[in-house]
Amino acid sequence: MKLTVLGNSGGYPAANGACSGYLAHEGEKALLLDCGSGVLSRLFALMDPCELEGIVITHWHFDHGSDLLPLQYYLQARKKTLPIYAPTENAPLRKLCDCPEFSLHGLEEADQAGVFSLSAIRTKHPMPSFAVKVGMSGRTLVYTGDAAEGQSLEAFCRDADVLLCDAAFSKAIWHEGLPHMSAEMAAKLAETTAHAKLLLTHFPPAQDVATLLREARDIYPNTQATQPGMQIDI
Repeated sequence: MKLTVLGNSGGYPAANGACSGYLAHEGEKALLLDCGSGVLSRLFALMDPCELEGIVITHWHFDHGSDLLPLQYYLQARKKTLPIYAPTENAPLRKLCDCPEFSLHGLEEADQAGVFSLSAIRTKHPMPSFAVKVGMSGRTLVYTGDAAEGQSLEAFCRDADVLLCDAAFSKAIWHEGLPHMSAEMAAKLAETTAHAKLLLTHFPPAQDVATLLREARDIYPNTQATQPGMQIDI
């Protein structure tokens, strides 16, 4: 299984970038994790979205799901329907996605998305949000989605081969009450895993990613910072 980063910006896309969007894939099979602003055009460069096993939406904030809206037009033209695995709580974006082009499934209850195994656990975030675990061919990816702390995720992340983790803030910026983890917190979560490779993500466009990477590697050396277009073997 491989992971391709389509977008990694938090809030709004960086110049020539995209918000949250990650493609888990093996062979011809692919599952999209989040579909934020700018993700759809990058997905088209790699594959026909109609061929996806489905789309996981970790929560209904716009930077994680707004490109579902133009995707509806494409599916209309192709007369196709895609399964969406997402929180069931009402949200403005969810209402806009309750349409014939999507079949909505509760993320918390899902155990399969096409050929991929799938499980989810709630995270601490202002809107109902989930971390997800995706498996195929004996390999495991855990994506935290948006999370303000990592302690409650330790058991869920322990067997990850790759941990794709919210790391929006540096130590100097982070304080209690912020809706995202710091790079230091992401590294401490990775320390509790058996052997995971840590990938930092969800960077506000103005954030100094080099500082985040340094702070994480000081604790957990097996760390990389995501960038759009990068591909990782899981």
